[in-house]
Amino acid sequence: MTDLRVVGTVADLPTTTFGHRSLMWWGTLGFIVIEGSTLLICAVSYFYLRKNFLSWPPERVLRPALTAATVQAALMLLSNVPMMRVDKAARRLDLRAVRTGMIVVSLLALVMCAVRALEFKALDVRWDSNAYGSAAWAVLTTHTTLLLLETVETVVFTVLLFSPKLEERDFSAASDNAIYWYFMTLSWIPLAAIVFLLPYLI
Repeated sequence: MTDLRVVGTVADLPTTTFGHRSLMWWGTLGFIVIEGSTLLICAVSYFYLRKNFLSWPPERVLRPALTAATVQAALMLLSNVPMMRVDKAARRLDLRAVRTGMIVVSLLALVMCAVRALEFKALDVRWDSNAYGSAAWAVLTTHTTLLLLETVETVVFTVLLFSPKLEERDFSAASDNAIYWYFMTLSWIPLAAIVFLLPYLI
């Protein structure tokens, strides 16, 4: 029988990691790349279809109303403030601050979903009316799937934060959720400009 010799140990490695040292962080980044590509394709399709028309929207089609889109853009930008606080609190392992911040963000996410319904109405065109309607609805619908999924994830995770079985590694999940939140909210700003503002400029 050969003698066993210890050549290394992982006993001193941290059990909770953040950022690129976390496997979940890389998974979240992968989702962002995939879903970001989908949003980009929708935006490019919008501009491609625009080239086939002399006016955009086409004649006898009203331009979208701007109020709901403006409110939504402001909400999404401002929501990053409490989410950044959640991210920082998670890295400090400050459970109370993480819980408070996630409650605020969850409420904001629900409000955003309600405003999104108003944004669909503000388009003032059916998805099957013409190419313009299809392009606008494609951008809005695709981003809505991200908003709905992130809302469900955020609300569920907020509830889990009050579980007695909460583990230290769940703080890392809060930080990863923040990364996706930044992507979901900030990606909407240029998309909103394309769908709602651009028809007034071209």
